[in-house]
Amino acid sequence: MRKSLCMALLATILLPACATPNRHQSPAPALPEAWSLVDGASSSRSAGEAWWSLFQDPVLDSLVADALQQNHDLEIAAARILEAEATLGITDADRYPVITANGTGSRSGLSKVSATPLFGGMPRQQNSVRWSLDASYEVDVWGKFRHATAASRAELLAAQAARDTVRLTLTAEVVQQYFNLLALDAQVSVVEEVLQSRTDSIALLRLRFESGMGSELEIRQAQAEQAAAKSQLASALKTQETLESALALLLGRSPRDVMQGRVERGHVEPMQTLWVPDGLPSDLLLRRPDIREAEQKLLAEDAKIEVARTEFFPTIALTGYLGAQSATLANLFTGPAGIFQFMLGLSQPLFNGNRLDFSVKAAEARRTQAVAAYQKAVANAFADVRNALNAQSAGREVQTAESERIVALTEALRLANVRHAAGISGRLEVLDADRQLLQARLASIAAENEQRLAVVSLFKALGGGWSPTEPALSEK
Repeated sequence: MRKSLCMALLATILLPACATPNRHQSPAPALPEAWSLVDGASSSRSAGEAWWSLFQDPVLDSLVADALQQNHDLEIAAARILEAEATLGITDADRYPVITANGTGSRSGLSKVSATPLFGGMPRQQNSVRWSLDASYEVDVWGKFRHATAASRAELLAAQAARDTVRLTLTAEVVQQYFNLLALDAQVSVVEEVLQSRTDSIALLRLRFESGMGSELEIRQAQAEQAAAKSQLASALKTQETLESALALLLGRSPRDVMQGRVERGHVEPMQTLWVPDGLPSDLLLRRPDIREAEQKLLAEDAKIEVARTEFFPTIALTGYLGAQSATLANLFTGPAGIFQFMLGLSQPLFNGNRLDFSVKAAEARRTQAVAAYQKAVANAFADVRNALNAQSAGREVQTAESERIVALTEALRLANVRHAAGISGRLEVLDADRQLLQARLASIAAENEQRLAVVSLFKALGGGWSPTEPALSEK
């Protein structure tokens, strides 16, 4: 009879644990089938993990390698992974028994005149030596520890995805800052060339003025344009220093190198066409590290809801000890000195002011936040791709227009010089054409740089490089 009751009790305890299905499902956002190429675009079926190597600049490759090895943000992200691994180990350890070894020794003296006098023959001084192995174990009937471990494992995967996000962001920022620096170098060269031309022009105007063929007005106008070029050059050099400092920080260089060092420069070929992925399914974006991080955080919140729900069920704990106790050390390891105890404990919450209900509601609210964060991350990913593709297209159109503008303004400047030399027009016409040509050349450099930056933004939006063997491709 007792055996039947024990079996029934055990079945009552274990059956609910076997019937705890996963109540949650990850949201399935509506995705476009694929993105389409635009007119005049080049394409590629593969771009390896080191996608920046497509720009074929060894100096850039070296700088990115330095950043991946020395950047402090990446080091912090790696340490967070180690922390998450340790947290997972701590959480998983709750699933196993706790066994401790204890040993005590004492010598005490008893009073002969206390309220509880010594019994006859009882010595006043007593010794006690004890050792034991203590064990405690909470039976994971309802899956509390199992779900807690699943939550910690998901948080570890989220930390790894966060590290990948930092890595992707770092490489993109290094490449973008490097391109900005190259573009600024080109603009500085243009301004220096124009400044030298305007300085030489002032010298010629002075000679004409001294020979009675020119006017002081023309000299003053030329000096004003020369001062404007000097101002542009000073501003560009200041921005150049700022970019070098920012890039040095990304590379993880020492404070001395940040203050005094110079970032190496290479050469990147001009971009002739747009660059977009060829025939890749849109669900490739779901492998972006920030999306994977959001998904793992959602899975962690799912598991934490189950942990909160298990608090409604009884807690079953097993405790016990095995050891020996004796008045003398010599008898401690003899048979009569042995001691042991085994206990089964059962605890069931009855009233706690709805604390457990609110705990579950709080966990469900955190899951709702995680769902929204996941959906937002997916939407942001597609917005990033769309913006990067549009930026490439717009950058190419702007660069084409600026190139045509440079051709037209170069001819206009030549004609203005001819008209001025023939006495048909004043010097102001020449200065105006020269000023417009300078702005067009600077704008053309900026447009080419914007097109390069858009390519980098596309790689960042897609989560880095890929190959035709990507899982998303094989499933398509």
